[in-house]
Amino acid sequence: MSLCVVLLHTGVMGFLGSAVRRVFSAVRSPLSPLCRTSTRSYSSELTKEKSVPYEKTLKQEDGASSGPTKPLPRSADAVVIGGGSLGCQTIYHLAKMGMTNVVLLERDRLTAGTTWHTAGLLWQLRPSDVEVELLAHTRNVISKDLEEETGLHTGWIQNGGLFIASNKQRLDEYKRLMSLGKVYGIESHVLSPAETKDLYPLMNVDDLYGTLYVPKDGTMDPAGTCTTLTRAATARGATVIENCPVTGIQVRADDIGVKRVKAVETQHGTIETPCVVNCAGVWATKLGEMAGVKVPLIAMHHAYVVTERIEGIQNMPNVRDHDASVYLRLQGDALSVGGYERNPIFWDEVSDKFAFSLFDLDWDVFMQHIEGAVNRVPALEQTGIKSTVCGPESFTADHKPLMGEAPEVRGFFLGCGFNSAGMMLGGGCGRELAHWIIHGRPEKDMYGYDIRRFHNSLTDNKRWIRERSHESYAKNYSVVFPFDEPLASRNMRKDPFHQVLTEQGCMFQERHGWERPGWFNKEGPVAVKDYDYYGAYDVKRNEKYKYDELLGQEYTFDFPPHHDVIKNECLSCRHSVAVFDMSYFGKFYLTGPDAKKAADWLFTADVNKKPGTTVYTCMLNKRGGSEADLTVSRLEPGAANLPLAPESNGDAYYLAIGGGVAEHNWNHIRTVLQDQGFRCQLTDHSEDMGMISIQGPKSREVLQEVLDTDLSNEAFSFSSHKVVNAAGHQVRAMRLSFVGELGWELHIPKDSCLPVYRAVMAAGAKHGIINSGYRAIDSLSIEKGYRHWHADLRPDDTPLEAGLAFTCKLKSSIPFQGRDMLEKQKKEGLKRRIVCFTTDEKVPMFGLEAIYRNGVPVGHLRRADYGFYIDKTIGYGYIRNPDGGVVSADFIKSGHVSLLMRCRGE
Repeated sequence: MSLCVVLLHTGVMGFLGSAVRRVFSAVRSPLSPLCRTSTRSYSSELTKEKSVPYEKTLKQEDGASSGPTKPLPRSADAVVIGGGSLGCQTIYHLAKMGMTNVVLLERDRLTAGTTWHTAGLLWQLRPSDVEVELLAHTRNVISKDLEEETGLHTGWIQNGGLFIASNKQRLDEYKRLMSLGKVYGIESHVLSPAETKDLYPLMNVDDLYGTLYVPKDGTMDPAGTCTTLTRAATARGATVIENCPVTGIQVRADDIGVKRVKAVETQHGTIETPCVVNCAGVWATKLGEMAGVKVPLIAMHHAYVVTERIEGIQNMPNVRDHDASVYLRLQGDALSVGGYERNPIFWDEVSDKFAFSLFDLDWDVFMQHIEGAVNRVPALEQTGIKSTVCGPESFTADHKPLMGEAPEVRGFFLGCGFNSAGMMLGGGCGRELAHWIIHGRPEKDMYGYDIRRFHNSLTDNKRWIRERSHESYAKNYSVVFPFDEPLASRNMRKDPFHQVLTEQGCMFQERHGWERPGWFNKEGPVAVKDYDYYGAYDVKRNEKYKYDELLGQEYTFDFPPHHDVIKNECLSCRHSVAVFDMSYFGKFYLTGPDAKKAADWLFTADVNKKPGTTVYTCMLNKRGGSEADLTVSRLEPGAANLPLAPESNGDAYYLAIGGGVAEHNWNHIRTVLQDQGFRCQLTDHSEDMGMISIQGPKSREVLQEVLDTDLSNEAFSFSSHKVVNAAGHQVRAMRLSFVGELGWELHIPKDSCLPVYRAVMAAGAKHGIINSGYRAIDSLSIEKGYRHWHADLRPDDTPLEAGLAFTCKLKSSIPFQGRDMLEKQKKEGLKRRIVCFTTDEKVPMFGLEAIYRNGVPVGHLRRADYGFYIDKTIGYGYIRNPDGGVVSADFIKSGHVSLLMRCRGE
């Protein structure tokens, strides 16, 4: 029998009357840090129906069979494990895409884990174009598609959504969301406090700055949705089996040693399959362990309460009061009230017996939401509580789901870690996951959800998972500022320059676990301290925390106070010389008998120039989308001189890749090598070398004093590289630039990094050399029109659309992955193109601003920054033809193009 508690509170007590305050203040007791779970107790009594916030759940009735609801097939093309929102959406979309020999296994009944108690809210606007598209698909599936296919109603209620802004910054954020929504035809309105009161008469608007109203937001029903999804899937041939726990996953190594899924084991039989989809939610980590796959998520208690009837609340929109960290969901003639607290309870001992079960609500934790809720809807103070719902949810390090094929085992896919948004994102993510399984890649840019966004050294680091997940949970309703950085689990990966740069005032950014320079504070060191959990769990807050103070200055949609500091770093590079620490870059060697074949197939550019040549190139997926951009240097064959050169009797290549996407690149290359059967070795020396980039018109004069080689154009041309001596140390010097100036990169063995750096700084002193960070790189690179992967170059962009046709060897006869799609696109004409915008107004832009042509939305900015040399704000975005036709140069030039923020497109 599942353990479950009765959580019914009668309506006789006021929601936040003085009696409630007295009762709960009396029962509070101090708890030790991070150990609240040790005090939890469960009742053996089943949850009463009246405690459940939905009219219907799918829990098993008394006397029902405890065995599988259907016989297990001997084999399947894919087995989805977990019958919650994601599992049901995934099997539905797999079947709809034609993969009908698929099985869904649920250990109990559908929705029994975390889906059954979800709040079921759907908000259409998020600060991401991809997420807006994912949410739109979910909405279409549950409000239209399923009903048309099955004749069944999913329980969708379109009552609208209202975002509360208590200050200007919050309203500015909402206006950015509204701008993006215009591109996708999502109706939204900014309302004044008075207009908000007219819409929602029970709301207190005295402290409001404004609101954002989205009329077509709504609420989903988990039981109705999952029932209808599985009904539609089985009608197409899929098999759904309940009461069938998975006990093991068989993994076998193939002929070349690659681990692949073989079968799924249960107490009632084994299903042979090449594909497993982990949609097990809170239990996903345990399922991953069965296959040797790391699943970096953590379980926490997540709660809401359901009120008694409130007169006048009927048909009101759902409310998100972000500044109070609370939501108010319409529940018929009542409200569900929940939110995200600073001290959530971790569920460390995840139980396999937990089905249709709940925790006791810890009022010490939950009461922090009450004040905000009562402030927003004062009638709640005299309204009783009908039921409390506190269940487990899975949370991740960046509050984004975990999706895609696991790096450890081919055929093992993740669809978990949805941070209490599994219902909302389920339709869009289920479709992308199905496409991923069938075609090898999703249709959309899913990098932000891809498990490969995390470095492999972090995904089983318990401290990192716990701290980051806590911070992401606690900040879930915070304003999403463009230059925010985490405070949790910092200093996980530090390069050889970290200490010396810290002493010089470096304000670090975190990427992929690395600490990389952001900008340099002139007022002294800015050390990053251990995480203090924002004072939760009796952890003492960090005092006099300069890094946190400076980070707080970034919390603006205007130029930050240190705008001039970044300007100085940029202009020093443009006019003289600057040093950039780029050590976080991924540094890989590709060697072996088939290295040349692999390089030809992997890279869009012809990298098989003479040894000593470096080439900028892209890597594509099968659909022609850009999986990466990087530099590839062809090496001389010879004996090993690690880490500067690998042993090679033939072709060998050195790959330098942006550090934030190194894991993604590594796995993309490895997957292609496996699928093509190339006999190659890919080795990672990222930790063994540092890298500094010396850029600017004075860089040659500086480096000529340090390097023992001629740096003239004739002796050291652009896009070439050599192993040379620098202050008595061997380094690989490359003449390259990502900022558009004369310059070199020095790739340096770890132990030689500091002596070489000091020699460079000493030689550059008379030229005014300075340290610069990635905020300057972002500005300098956008000024020169260079692309940033995963900003203005993504897996759903082709090089032709991104203006990178020059990286593609289409004039040669050499085949490469995605070439056929580029040729087809070139022949048919581009349906969208990247376009550069500038504005003479001194206003900041950050991306997501809508692009209009002749008054019609045709796209949005992907990336924007301030160009200090030209003294203008610059933005890049893709323009589409609203008629679906070709986007030619004439189409762009002939129309009046503008941005929603009233910037003039030029």
